[in-house]
Amino acid sequence: MGKLRFWAAVVALLVSAVAGAAQGSSAMPGTEAETLTGRSVVLAEAARGHRTVLVMGFSREAGDGCSDWARALRKDPALDGTPVYEAAMLAAAPGLIRRVIKGVLRKSHSPAEQDSFLVFARDESAWRAWLGVTDDKMPYVVLLDGAGKVLWRGHGLAGELEAKLGAAVR
Repeated sequence: MGKLRFWAAVVALLVSAVAGAAQGSSAMPGTEAETLTGRSVVLAEAARGHRTVLVMGFSREAGDGCSDWARALRKDPALDGTPVYEAAMLAAAPGLIRRVIKGVLRKSHSPAEQDSFLVFARDESAWRAWLGVTDDKMPYVVLLDGAGKVLWRGHGLAGELEAKLGAAVR
């Protein structure tokens, strides 16, 4: 009977772990990122205490969509005063290539946008799990409350999802 209880506990733990992984992690990863202005930021800390939006991409193809989202969200009166962070995951890029990409990003963003553009160079799998990434070519958008709770999450192009995010904001 002891072995049966042991194996039942093992199976229960495995089922729980798989279910948790399928839903994504509830806590935002505490990864340090660097803004395009060179400032270090841990988004989980920067977002604490106020509503925040994160728009993140995992590929070059997602980059333009992320910029479209970030620009539209910064203009939305319903999000006035809400920090909007645009982010790129560059963990897979070698250091030299990463520096080149950052230079290109700096040139394509205004100085004001550069300070809220985050470049992540590690913990890609944790971010993918937290965001529930299924398509690298799409931007991922998350609206957080002041406690870090996800109020809304989606992925796709801005025009397709803005109404759904707008409903979550209101």
